[in-house]
Amino acid sequence: MKFFIDFASSSLNKYGEELCGDKVEFYHDEEKFIAVLSDGLGSGVKANILATLTAKIAITMLKEGLPIEEVVDTVIHTLPVCAVRNLAYSTFTIIKVDNDGMTYIAEFDNPSIFFVSDREIKKIEWSTTEINGRKIKESKFKLEEKDILVFVSDGVIHAGVGKVLNLGWQWDDIEKYLKENTNRNMSAKTVTNLLLGACDQLYMQQPGDDTTVATIKAVRPRKAVIFSGPPIDPNIDSEIVDKIMSTCGKKIVCGGTAGNIVARELGEELRTSFTIIDKDIPPIGYIKGIDLATEGVLTIRKATEKLEKIKNATNLKFLYEEDGASKLARMLYEDCTHIKLIIGRAINPAHQNPDFPNELSIKLYVLNELKTVLINLGKIVEVEFY
Repeated sequence: MKFFIDFASSSLNKYGEELCGDKVEFYHDEEKFIAVLSDGLGSGVKANILATLTAKIAITMLKEGLPIEEVVDTVIHTLPVCAVRNLAYSTFTIIKVDNDGMTYIAEFDNPSIFFVSDREIKKIEWSTTEINGRKIKESKFKLEEKDILVFVSDGVIHAGVGKVLNLGWQWDDIEKYLKENTNRNMSAKTVTNLLLGACDQLYMQQPGDDTTVATIKAVRPRKAVIFSGPPIDPNIDSEIVDKIMSTCGKKIVCGGTAGNIVARELGEELRTSFTIIDKDIPPIGYIKGIDLATEGVLTIRKATEKLEKIKNATNLKFLYEEDGASKLARMLYEDCTHIKLIIGRAINPAHQNPDFPNELSIKLYVLNELKTVLINLGKIVEVEFY
């Protein structure tokens, strides 16, 4: 069975620092998922540079298929040396998951990963290899559906030290917390927020170290198709609607003209709600056989803004409002892993700045923004123009 990786990460900066000394990078395609969590020496600007270099180098090399030995060697010889400590140092955790669930982990001086399977913590079998004087822990195993991997920087292990707890939050304490407070139906974002929120409380909202939580969850792929904008050639309206209706998964239509095309080709009525939830967001519509029908540019732009907030949000209440933008953002984030955008390129004069060429229409711009945000959230996005 092929899996999709639901992924989320979030960080707390050390109190008083503008930059985080931890860095998370990830890469996703149809065949594999790769994530890197790096923790730079110290905190602030220097730590941020060390962590960012490590994560960027590692993710770039790994997605090209280079072995871990070359990755570690390149990182060691690339990092700038600290003038005070005479040391170039950045810890890392690397996770690679193939679409069949086969998982490879490499750890260097980061806290060990937590493997949660249906409220049980599974033991990970490790082997140790030495690369350029660095001892790297490695493991290989297979993920099953709804298994969760949580990997953290040492700010999580140190949470509460000297304040609420004498010795900080130990690994076993976090293991117990995850076992008691998570379940297999939680999203990666929910698990991340839960653990990071607990750390913030232990630090009494003044983190003594950069603190990062990243979560991976193996889920079944769930598809969606979004149709927005009429095609240049109206003779292919029926072809587009056939494509939409033959897609397994959520069917979303954005825009009045697109809605009228779908309703006409299906022989159904397009009904518009008269309930105003948010004065800045037009009401939704209803078409039998379509999961969500909304207005176009304004709703897509507002939905994109909500999706952009997700990465750093400590709760997702803003997704559960009943306006069209919230419904669209919630459906795309929570109910879909693979999203196809079917975009008609006929220009609506209301969406066009007369000083811009057709290729730069407002509609195309906001849809491209939506695509970028979805990819940054780990979704697989495909675009077709008509």
